[in-house]
Amino acid sequence: MNPLEISSSQFLHLAERVAQLAAGYLDQVDSMPVAPAITGERSLHLFDAILPERGIGEAAFDDLPEVLRASRTPNGRFFGYVLGSGEPVAATADLVASVLNQNVTAWRSGPAAVTIEKTVVDWLSQAIGCPEFRGYLTGGGSAANLMGMAMAREAIAPANERGVTTRALVYASQEVHMSIPKSVALLGIGRDNLRLIPTDSSLRMDTAELERRIAKDKAAGRIPLAVVASAGTVNTGAIDPLATIAEIAHRHGAWFHIDGAYGALAAIAERSRFNGMELADSISLDPHKWLYQPLDCGCLLYRSSEAAQKAFSHSGDYTRALSVDPIEGFTFFEESLELSRRFRALKLWLSIRYHGLAAFRESIRKDLAHALRLANAIEHEPLLELMGIGELSAVCFRYRGASGTSETVLNQLNTLILQRTQKRGRVYLSNATLAGKFCLRACIVNHRTKDADVDAVVPEALAAATEVTISQNAG
Repeated sequence: MNPLEISSSQFLHLAERVAQLAAGYLDQVDSMPVAPAITGERSLHLFDAILPERGIGEAAFDDLPEVLRASRTPNGRFFGYVLGSGEPVAATADLVASVLNQNVTAWRSGPAAVTIEKTVVDWLSQAIGCPEFRGYLTGGGSAANLMGMAMAREAIAPANERGVTTRALVYASQEVHMSIPKSVALLGIGRDNLRLIPTDSSLRMDTAELERRIAKDKAAGRIPLAVVASAGTVNTGAIDPLATIAEIAHRHGAWFHIDGAYGALAAIAERSRFNGMELADSISLDPHKWLYQPLDCGCLLYRSSEAAQKAFSHSGDYTRALSVDPIEGFTFFEESLELSRRFRALKLWLSIRYHGLAAFRESIRKDLAHALRLANAIEHEPLLELMGIGELSAVCFRYRGASGTSETVLNQLNTLILQRTQKRGRVYLSNATLAGKFCLRACIVNHRTKDADVDAVVPEALAAATEVTISQNAG
């Protein structure tokens, strides 16, 4: 017997032990602090160990409770970043996917896995109102954006064979996600060739300025490669004017990519907010955000398989498909950056089949309503100032401070308030900077969030502000 093999009965015993631990965690998750009371030094003490030469068997599982205690809790009061809540039905699928260990690179390497992924991608396309699109699952929105931009480059200014041209330009708003400048750099286009377009008062791309900049650049002999619109900016959840941007991009011969990693899946519940999304050439989505899936589960949708193949088709004889059957000869690697790919689709397939799309629609609508509830509470609190709320579920605000306090001091004060809020462990907020002003930010993409969780934000921010003020006065 291979030393790595265990019996099926032993596997069942270990799986039951893990399942019981996870179930107990879920039973307690709502009452647990949202941030663990742990220091960096303590985490090293717990988990930084010497590489073991000899295994300790089932005793290796004894420290799993410490892992849970030292982790951020995905309860209804976690409002940081844009992070879904890890839906438990989907989590069970990850165990099955890992046991099967399918390499989802071609139908022949994983018949069920490839078929299920294609089915799930088709479901996502239908759900957001883009039924003619196809695509594949990725590690996240950053990977999907990178591949979408690679498709844009090869469609407009091909570089795979002869390298990039410095005449090509990419346009996006000043609120664009960090993955777009990173993608432009990695693809050799260069961040100097990324034109950041100003935004309007709602932090949506200024389309008149986009038109002016493209016209000016074309007159100077430059090539509009791509226009990137946001279907939910990370700071405030603003949705760019998609239909108008699509018209401008296509009239000027540019690829139209939508970064919908945060918000596009909200079209399941509020389709009218995303008019024009169906006009995109490519769209990034993140089911591990607003379909509440466990990490990782991103998606790239695109209109043209030919464009995907032009960007990514390059393989050796060892990967050649031998079947001419349209189903059995299918290969993901001819339309994707990756070769080895895990069975991400199983959790999404199982989760959607278990709950039904209507349940996700209702949950998204509750998240949107919770954001409005929080914004209303902030507006009715004289000590707080509502700084930004887009069309989705991100709410930015700050503590006003004393009259006449400088912006520099206010930024420092609100930074301390955020740190204190996180340390208190009741709610978890992140941050955003809007027009140079440091803000506390709550983003609600959590199926566990209840009214009481939302109502805890304002009292916690005020309590943290009081503690900071007392500490400063004492110092």
